[in-house]
Amino acid sequence: MFPPLVYVIVILIIALLNWLYSWRNPRCNGVLPPGSMGWPLLGESFSFFSRNTSFGIPPFVKDRMQRYGPVFKTSLVGRPVIVSTDADLNYLVFQQEGQLFQSWYPDTFTEIFGRQNVGSLHGFMYKYLKNMVLKLFGPESLKKMLVDVEQAANASLKRWSMEGVVDVKEATAKVMIFDLTAKKLISYDSESSSENLRESFVAFIQGLISFPLDIPGTAYHKCLKGRRQAMRLLKNMLQERRERPRKVQGDFFDYVLEELQREDTVLTEAIALDLMFVLLFASFETTSLALTLATKLLSDHPLVLKQMREEHDAIIKQKGDADSGLTWSDYKCMKLTFQVINETVRLANIVPGIFRKSLRETKFKGYTIPAGWAVMVCPPAVHLDPSKYKDPLDFNPWRWEASTHTQRVQGVKNFMAFGGGMRFCVGTDFTKVQMAVFLHCLVTKYKWDPIKGGNILRTPGLQFPDGFHIQLSERD
Repeated sequence: MFPPLVYVIVILIIALLNWLYSWRNPRCNGVLPPGSMGWPLLGESFSFFSRNTSFGIPPFVKDRMQRYGPVFKTSLVGRPVIVSTDADLNYLVFQQEGQLFQSWYPDTFTEIFGRQNVGSLHGFMYKYLKNMVLKLFGPESLKKMLVDVEQAANASLKRWSMEGVVDVKEATAKVMIFDLTAKKLISYDSESSSENLRESFVAFIQGLISFPLDIPGTAYHKCLKGRRQAMRLLKNMLQERRERPRKVQGDFFDYVLEELQREDTVLTEAIALDLMFVLLFASFETTSLALTLATKLLSDHPLVLKQMREEHDAIIKQKGDADSGLTWSDYKCMKLTFQVINETVRLANIVPGIFRKSLRETKFKGYTIPAGWAVMVCPPAVHLDPSKYKDPLDFNPWRWEASTHTQRVQGVKNFMAFGGGMRFCVGTDFTKVQMAVFLHCLVTKYKWDPIKGGNILRTPGLQFPDGFHIQLSERD
């Protein structure tokens, strides 16, 4: 007879092996896409978050596409995930929002953005918040905001020209974008405020897409700390507004406060604060990254820069008065500029993955996506697919000239820099206005020389670890 301890050990080993087998071979009422679930609990998270310096498809995705095909299974931070690099499946996921799929992000993301953030809400509540945001970022509001955007761009560029060498990423995020957005949202003035709201967001962003290890010293820990600091400041500001309400609605915070005070409101303070936090983040970090890359790409492609200058010089010449300021009609005439913006965000792939959750079992091309599984749509795999974009790593704004009906339909499937379906980013037009106006002011009034930096890093989100430093001077 063996000692009882031996039996216990054998039972534990059998249980462990059974658990390991179940982890690597999930049950499914059909055929799961091929792939590996990685290590128990950890899955393939370390590979997913590993750094790379490529403009191409992320190595984590590219390696598995070559091994398993365009749709494969994996596990990230303890969650089974179907990764889609297939344009047809991506389209299905976006178009079936609320039917077969719904917006979902890992628990680590909801910890970062808040349990009540707009990305985690569905149905009526999501539509309600979306309509609120459109009051700020809708076309009529943007027409009025055009003057402020141009003034901010001109002021920033004038200051840069007197400072010598500037880091485009740091400078655009600090003043031209963050201060303008914060002013429109919450009337925040960095010059008069006793607390630096932007510094809290910097700490937040540095750990946004990092391995979720919440211990002191890690990027994720700093990220959560930055969120707490920013949320504390926003909550204090909300309380001050309640105690000293303004007679005239001056910013988005006033509008939110009016909604909170309505008797029939469905808005809560927690949802309102998470909304403000997400809007502040989304409206400046992604835009500053895109503008930095656009400036670098124009530096590297003098022909594009030459034609950009010609387009914007023509706008000024047609106006007859260089100091009269841009109009909405001027903005709509920036054909090549919009092509440059599209091409920049296609290459930038600032958002490496868009997450959804399967609401019920779904069949796709012979595979089964089980109910409850996460689905990660991978924009870079589509944006950099040579069968959809010729020479996909080349910066070629003219590829966007084509506008036939067939190409427009295909574009819905093949271009997802701003999301897709009913959750298409409501700040898209605001981003384009900021980028187009900044580029207008830059190319018509200044020339610049790259000094250092410009190298990219993906973790998997886009970063400029050394910045992109330029020396700006006025055009002759």
